[in-house]
Amino acid sequence: MENEDNLSDEFRVHVVIPSKPNPILEKRIVFKVYKRRWFILFVLCLLNCSNSMLWLTFAPVADQSAQFMGVTLDQINWLSIIYMVVAIPLSFGTTWMLDTLGLRITLVLGSWLNMLGAVLRFVSVLGSLVSAAKFPVVMGGQTLCALAQPLVIFTPTKLAALWFPEHQRATANMIASMSNPLGILVASIFSPMIVGTTNNISSLLFIYAVPATIICFLATVGIRDSSPPTPPSASAESSTSEPFLEGIMLLLRNKAYMILLLCFGSGIAVFTCFSTLLEQIMCVRGYPNDFAGLCGGLFIVFGIVGAGFLGLYVDKTKKFIEATKVNMSLSASGFSVLYFMKIALAVVCSLFGFFGFSIYPVAMELSVECSYPVGEATSAGLIFISGQIQSVIYILLLQGLTKPMADSPFSTCSAGDASLSWRVPMLVMAGLCSAFTCCFVIFFHTEYRRLDAEAQAIGKKPTLTACQTVTSQTLKTRQTPTTSQTDNTQDSDQKEEQASG
Repeated sequence: MENEDNLSDEFRVHVVIPSKPNPILEKRIVFKVYKRRWFILFVLCLLNCSNSMLWLTFAPVADQSAQFMGVTLDQINWLSIIYMVVAIPLSFGTTWMLDTLGLRITLVLGSWLNMLGAVLRFVSVLGSLVSAAKFPVVMGGQTLCALAQPLVIFTPTKLAALWFPEHQRATANMIASMSNPLGILVASIFSPMIVGTTNNISSLLFIYAVPATIICFLATVGIRDSSPPTPPSASAESSTSEPFLEGIMLLLRNKAYMILLLCFGSGIAVFTCFSTLLEQIMCVRGYPNDFAGLCGGLFIVFGIVGAGFLGLYVDKTKKFIEATKVNMSLSASGFSVLYFMKIALAVVCSLFGFFGFSIYPVAMELSVECSYPVGEATSAGLIFISGQIQSVIYILLLQGLTKPMADSPFSTCSAGDASLSWRVPMLVMAGLCSAFTCCFVIFFHTEYRRLDAEAQAIGKKPTLTACQTVTSQTLKTRQTPTTSQTDNTQDSDQKEEQASG
């Protein structure tokens, strides 16, 4: 047995052993969880938070950044869009890396790319560089940070599956996933606060580079293993049971997963557009940057609070489908009334975050449940890729639908070309959000394959009755047999021996 100092918990699963003991079944009677899982989760949270801070550094101060670098607002928007463009081709390699090379290599590489990108951005504003070189160097640093994003954002589901027991998975996934919007919150509040009216972009980039450097050191030195010596659950042993390409093909043939891929990917795109374009949408209507930052902050704070409640709820009840459908519906309803008065706008942003942001970790867990035994990084990663592709399409579409305003007396935008009408783009985005939500609520149905497999492995009743023969066959071939299955197998073996005799 492992040294007890390294263990935070140990629990036994009671099963009925047949008269002829099954060595495979006996092997996993005891599962262990290790204290260092919380340190790995802590480092992942810091890295996820830092990367999202770097992503939206310039969005809350888009007009000041455009003036400082001598570029247009569309070019500043590309500092955010580059994350999506880079992530789309790189994400396939990331899912393969997580499921093949392991958690440690992926996190350490992501932390180094994140740090190098942050440092390069700060170098761009030093006095030794000419003004014309500022934006290209910033874009180079932003690209390195964008390379780190899929390495970081795909990891929560994998970490939860490998290191946490069944009753903590959704909570661990929620904590790690919500650290990403926490970074957006920091950028939304502190970017306008640091820059102010002095256009002090150099201080902003230096402050954001410091935590990226510290986190890189913690990840490189502190994370020693990709998985624990003893798995925390029955499914952790087979979390990468399907080869990468075969897993992709299984997902493409999975109707429930494809609906989730399309509909929830659209939800990710809507939230990305909202975070990226909020300041530009609000300044045209006369709202200052600090109020835009406040709305973005309320949006994320309430999202994190909602995710906390929802994560604990689904960990206890396992009602992934019901929670996702209800929250998506309420989120779409809130977004439909987003373009209103000042007080109502702050309230709606809060509700939009509470019901919308909280869906993310639950939906990622749901993607694993409906696609098991495909690797967690592959199933969650493809949904993220879908969100990134749709985000690029949405942002370009919304920018193309804007029209110059002939008269904008209330505008607080400092850039000369910022007086654009966002009414039509907002209505289009609300329509897309509502359409995909309706599609998900009506057509998405699935069984909890991973929970069912774990229940069968320890001789318990499945969490959700299987409704597809193919799924039942897959679980039987992939999972440890239950007592009844073992008895049937022994009977069939005896019949075959008699026949051959």
